[in-house]
Amino acid sequence: MLLLGCIKEVSDYELVISLPNGLSGFVPVTQISDAYSKMLSKQVAQGELLEDLNSLPDLYSPGTLVRCIVTSVEKNADGRRSVKLSIDPKKVNKGLNASALALGMVLSGFVSSIEDHGYLIDIGVSGTHAFLPHQKAQNYIKTVLRGSDLKIGQNLNCVIVEVKNEGRVVRLSIDRSEVAASLATERQNWTLSNLLPGLVVKARVQKVAPLGIKLSFLSSFTGLVDFMHMDPEKSMNYSPDQVMKACILSIHPTSKVVRLTLRQAFLHPGGSPNQLSNARMGAVVEESTVKTFYKQFGAVFELDDGTLAFARLKHLSKNKKSFKPAAFKTGCKHKCRIIDYSLMDEMCIVSLKYQIIEAQFLQYQDIHTGDVVQGKVFALKSIGMQVKVTDGIKGLVPSMHLADVILKQPEKKYNRGDEVKCRVLECNPTGKKLILTLKKSLIQSKLPVLSNYEDAKPGLVTHGFVVCARDFGCIVKFYNDVKGLVPKNELSSEPISCPDKVFHEGQVVKVMVLKCEPQQERLLLSFRLSGKPASEDKKECTPKKKQDVKYQIGEMVDVKVLKKKDNGLEVSILEDEGSVTAVIPTVHLSDFAANCKLLWHCLQEGDVLPRVMCLSDKGEHIILSRKSAVISAVQEEQVVRSFSEIQPGMLLTGYVRNVMPFGVFVEFPFGVTGLAPKVSMSDKFVTDTKDHFVVGQTVIAKVMSTDEEKQRVLLNLKVSECSSGDSAAESFALLNQYFKEMKEIRNLFRRRAESGMAQGLCELVPGKELQLVVQDVKEDGSVLFSGSCVTGLTVTATRYHLGGE
Repeated sequence: MLLLGCIKEVSDYELVISLPNGLSGFVPVTQISDAYSKMLSKQVAQGELLEDLNSLPDLYSPGTLVRCIVTSVEKNADGRRSVKLSIDPKKVNKGLNASALALGMVLSGFVSSIEDHGYLIDIGVSGTHAFLPHQKAQNYIKTVLRGSDLKIGQNLNCVIVEVKNEGRVVRLSIDRSEVAASLATERQNWTLSNLLPGLVVKARVQKVAPLGIKLSFLSSFTGLVDFMHMDPEKSMNYSPDQVMKACILSIHPTSKVVRLTLRQAFLHPGGSPNQLSNARMGAVVEESTVKTFYKQFGAVFELDDGTLAFARLKHLSKNKKSFKPAAFKTGCKHKCRIIDYSLMDEMCIVSLKYQIIEAQFLQYQDIHTGDVVQGKVFALKSIGMQVKVTDGIKGLVPSMHLADVILKQPEKKYNRGDEVKCRVLECNPTGKKLILTLKKSLIQSKLPVLSNYEDAKPGLVTHGFVVCARDFGCIVKFYNDVKGLVPKNELSSEPISCPDKVFHEGQVVKVMVLKCEPQQERLLLSFRLSGKPASEDKKECTPKKKQDVKYQIGEMVDVKVLKKKDNGLEVSILEDEGSVTAVIPTVHLSDFAANCKLLWHCLQEGDVLPRVMCLSDKGEHIILSRKSAVISAVQEEQVVRSFSEIQPGMLLTGYVRNVMPFGVFVEFPFGVTGLAPKVSMSDKFVTDTKDHFVVGQTVIAKVMSTDEEKQRVLLNLKVSECSSGDSAAESFALLNQYFKEMKEIRNLFRRRAESGMAQGLCELVPGKELQLVVQDVKEDGSVLFSGSCVTGLTVTATRYHLGGE
């Protein structure tokens, strides 16, 4: 189908075209012209920018009329139709051949090359050589292009001024007065197969009806003008046999129906329709008056400033049931909102829907960096997750921003249609680019949003996220791609030898600006929020007991060991300059009971422990945990925050609070507890509950049932029942974590070992082969060994590990 369209928006990769009746279409960069596509291919092949290849924004500007052909109509993932178009003259003018070309014809053409005496123009007619002499382009270059030359790929409205050799050679003009004065005539021998949109014709009224007018033109053709394309000044005054100018809007290829417009802006080729000022877009009009109601299409309104607006049927009410035709009699007044502007119809498009009138955002221009927005999960892709903010606004949450930690399987946490609360990291309305984050620490942050280098004043404290941790320090990013460096000496008050072991990609951090050079886009930052040099920090007295700051459960902090107590470690929280103290119970040093005791033994005063999670904050007593399984459950939102959220069948990560003869009490983050009775404790037969579990042990529990009245939760701890599916992967992950912690303990031992025995113990790693001597065989079949490499250590092997010896 051939259509006349008007360029609405221009980006590097496509043109957005306004089509008649409020529709829109898209012209991809590959559908401009042959010459332009060849240059694009050459640039891609060479891998460098070509000097004579201009971008689409250099060649096209909004408000220009173009002839297009529909190449496809596709359904988007959200069910809306997308119209793909081409303005390539080979497709638009495909109905024309060399012999059909005649004087005075107005055609679309593209500059395909620049010659000494003029320009070669591609008009898409095979076997025809079209030339535009310099003198026929001077007026256009001077008035329209303000002196700048024509460029390859530029679209032009050309009029044929000379035809030679039966159409094999034609001379063209783009002089505005010659183009504007041209009319399509019978002498040009137009046929239904080569008729073009954009032609201006003399037409005679055949019939006038409420929804439009039937016209005859070029002696044998008939066409229709619908109600949106009658001249608003004369819409009620048309009469049969009246003669007037009309412009062809579209030609349907199969039904051969021709539609025309009588609007003044289109009655001179090369003209341009009126545009709406950007300030009116999105405006709410308290009183708009119904001018005409069309029961199949919608209603035309007159707005408060006298301009006309159209509301489609589906935008007149919330749904079909609530629609009342009686409310749209001529003169009735309604509240509406301008949601778009149709250049081709020179009308605002409005909506009367309450949810649209009240909507916070209508277009990308309404959204600002740092805004918190609600959206729905639209699609999960390899680069991240698409979120639909409104019908016309979609954003991307990059993989790094799906949670406070990097999610390995985001599809387990998010489903299509889920409501999510995001914060805008970057918004570029011209490129329709919206980057969002789902990191709770950023969404809930009350600190200033840093979105440009000019605002980065020394002393400013704000939240950012780590994008890189290397030997030289950390690179931290903020909003609108603003980024800065935290040098190694500003990472902590304690020296950190390997930043990549302490900080990870995507980690949300609180930083202070030390120095900024906006012109060079250079930013120097510090994690040491006190702003004092390292030497002064050393003089600080022991931490005060004042607890001004309230910590959220799940918040990650870095701590320094102050004191070792019988039941755990007393630590100070580094983020608050060491002024807040907390406790890590021994059982919360690791997911593995054996490692808890070892870690307590190895750690000393002054040691820094990164990324410890707040488990509870009751004023004076802040309890922290290093259990990685519990931390990851909280960060991946696989937790319940209250009794009401618990559902039977849920798998929850928690820790043993108490072991009783009748069962085990398990506590989960956020304070919910449950009981696993003796029968549901283990796959083995349980005689004594203490043989199976110890206080503080990390467990995965399955919810069997809940009793709301008694606020009781019954759990199952059987391993066979508590796997989420891939038990092999889960077991390997646990084993991996265990060995990682053993390596950490071994390194601590190695650094601090004074005796040769302790050093020897550090050298014993799983998988190492030893030469040993049997010392004793016990009653239960186990064997005691000795050897020079294990002096002072007790070495045993159970009867199951004797390998048949």
